[in-house]
Amino acid sequence: MVVLLVLLVAVVVVVASAVRRSHRTAPSRVLLLGGGSFASKLFDEIDSSDASSHIVVGFVDNEPSDEGLPAKTVWLGRLDRLAEIVEDVGADLIVVALPDRRGHLPLEPLLKSRVRGVVVEDALDFYERLTGKMAIEAITPGPLIHSNGFRNHGVHQTIARGVSVAAAVAGLGLLSPLLALIAVAIKLDSRGPVLFVQARAGKDGRAFRLIKFRTMRPSEDPVSEWAQDNEDRITRVGRLLRRFRLDELPQLVNILRGEMNLVGPRPHPSCNQEVFEQSIAYYALRSTVRPGVTGWAQVCYGYANNIEEETEKMRYDLYYIKNRTLRLDTRILLETVRIVLLGHGSHKARYRAPARADAAMPPEPTLSAVPVEIDSLPGQS
Repeated sequence: MVVLLVLLVAVVVVVASAVRRSHRTAPSRVLLLGGGSFASKLFDEIDSSDASSHIVVGFVDNEPSDEGLPAKTVWLGRLDRLAEIVEDVGADLIVVALPDRRGHLPLEPLLKSRVRGVVVEDALDFYERLTGKMAIEAITPGPLIHSNGFRNHGVHQTIARGVSVAAAVAGLGLLSPLLALIAVAIKLDSRGPVLFVQARAGKDGRAFRLIKFRTMRPSEDPVSEWAQDNEDRITRVGRLLRRFRLDELPQLVNILRGEMNLVGPRPHPSCNQEVFEQSIAYYALRSTVRPGVTGWAQVCYGYANNIEEETEKMRYDLYYIKNRTLRLDTRILLETVRIVLLGHGSHKARYRAPARADAAMPPEPTLSAVPVEIDSLPGQS
C-alpha cells in the first residue's frame, strides 16, 4: 500500500511538472531605460540566468553607453523616442535604470506604456526579484527606509523562534547517539578537543560562543581566515562532517541559549565585525536579526574566500533580512536538507559569480588572525 502511494505521488509530481512546462509563457522582452553601469549589471544577470524568462531587446538612453555594456546590447535610441521604440520592439517590461532621473525621466511615454499593459519596474526592484539578492552598491538608504519589508518583529519572529527551540530540543534528543558517535570518531581521528568554540557576533552585535564539532587539526600559529587557505588542515572525519554539515549539530545548544535560530545570517567572528562594517555596505544590518544555523546566503552561494565574495554574500543576507517570511524560512530549510542529503556540504562552494568582474569593490582589508582552528570563519560560514 505504501509503495502504491509513493508511486502515485511520483506520478502526480511528474504530471504537474509536465503541465507547468506546457503552460510556460514566452520570455518577457525587457527594455532597459538607461545604459550605465547598473544597466550593464542587469544585462549580465539576465544573460547568465539559468531560466530563460527574460530577453533584453536593447537599451534606451540619450547616447550610447561607454560604461561597459556588452557589444550585443543594442542602443535603440534616445529617451524622447521611448514610446515609438517600445512599440517597435514589442517590449513587455521596461526596467528603469537611469542613474540620474531628475529632469531626465520620460514620464509621459512611461505612463502611456504602463496604461497599454507594458510593465514598468524600478531597476533595483527588478534586480532583487530576478536574483534573490540586493544590489547593495547601488542602494541608497531612502528606498530601504520606505521599503515594505524588514518584518523583524511580530508573528513571524515569534513562530520562527518557537520552531527553532522545538527543533533544537527534538534534535538533541533524537540525535544524541549520533552526537556521541561523532565525538568518539573525532577523538580517534586526530589530537585535540571534540568541540570547536569561537566568539561570534550575534543579534545587536553581542558576542556569543558558537559551538561546532572540530573538523581541523589545531594550529599553534596564526592562520589565514579564508577557507581555501586551510584545506590541508581538515581531518578525515572533519571532511566527512563538513560534507553532510554534521559539524553544525552542536549549534542546537546555541539555539536553546537564545543566541541563534535555525534560519538567519551566519554569524561571523566578533574580531572581524568592525572590519566588515567598514568594508561592506549595510553590513551592520545583519545584526538586527538572530544569526542562523543555515541561511539564504549559504544555500544560494556557499563559501567566501575574500572580501569581494563576502560582499556578494551580503547581497543575499540583506535580501533575507528585508524579505524574511515563514515561507522563505521553509524554503531555506528544505534547500538545506537537500544539500545535506546529496552531500553538497559546506567544504565546497556552491559558487555564483558576481554579475561583473569589473564591479567596483573595496580594497582587501587585513582580517584578524587568531591562533585557533578556523572552522566557519568568514570564508567558511
